[in-house]
Amino acid sequence: MASSSSPTTPYLKHDVFLSFRGTDTRNGFTSHLYDALQRNQIDAYIDNKLDGGETIEPALLERIEESFISLVIFSENYADSTFCLRELSKILECMETKQQMVLPVFYRLDPSHVQNLTGSYGDALCKHERDCSSEEVESWRRALKEIANLKGWDSDVINH
Repeated sequence: MASSSSPTTPYLKHDVFLSFRGTDTRNGFTSHLYDALQRNQIDAYIDNKLDGGETIEPALLERIEESFISLVIFSENYADSTFCLRELSKILECMETKQQMVLPVFYRLDPSHVQNLTGSYGDALCKHERDCSSEEVESWRRALKEIANLKGWDSDVINH
């Protein structure tokens, strides 16, 4: 894709930004996906420094803005992380304001749990309501629903 050489999008530094819950997918699905993208000359940004931290760095939000596509890997515990949810809100903002392409992947997870905010997603949001501002939690609900309803992939039905 070589987005950095595109004359119409000089601010884009990465083809793909990978958003994922490290404890769920980093050492399996996400690392294999990242390697496959690299082998195909697709410049994917993966955060290898902040594993499990809850402080989202401004530089990481910039990586989202500088990417042509955000690929969101929803997994069982994605919504447990306020870090992931803040990242997701930024991705939705870039989709709406910068026309960034967003592709959801549902990794070993029923997509309806994210779309309807049930199961582990509903439980996580209830927990966050006790610890975070209601405005922020509402922005996460909106981001989860919007992005989960985009055309994407369910890892249980992807042909190998």
